[in-house]
Amino acid sequence: MNVDIKSENGYAVALLSGEIDHHNAKEIREKLDRFIIANQPKELAIDFADISFMDSSGVGLIMGRYKLISECGGRLVVKNPRQYIKRVFKISGIERIVRIINDKV
Repeated sequence: MNVDIKSENGYAVALLSGEIDHHNAKEIREKLDRFIIANQPKELAIDFADISFMDSSGVGLIMGRYKLISECGGRLVVKNPRQYIKRVFKISGIERIVRIINDKV
């Protein structure tokens, strides 16, 4: 699992790659939380384009980061989830609170 965060002018993108499961979700959460607290971005987009697998830990990951960034005055966006991940977000209700966009062609 790799997390690469790029930030400019209050807007940040966290590029995730690999799998999100109970084995590595804690490491991802900690890295994102440290970034949010230290930088307080206006918007953080978490890019799922290179996520090959996600279990329910991914739902918790998004919910927790949504809560934290909202408390810091920012907003969370999910970018480029694969179709099955998008379905999980729909079923779990995440799509009602977090904007989900696809910008990959």
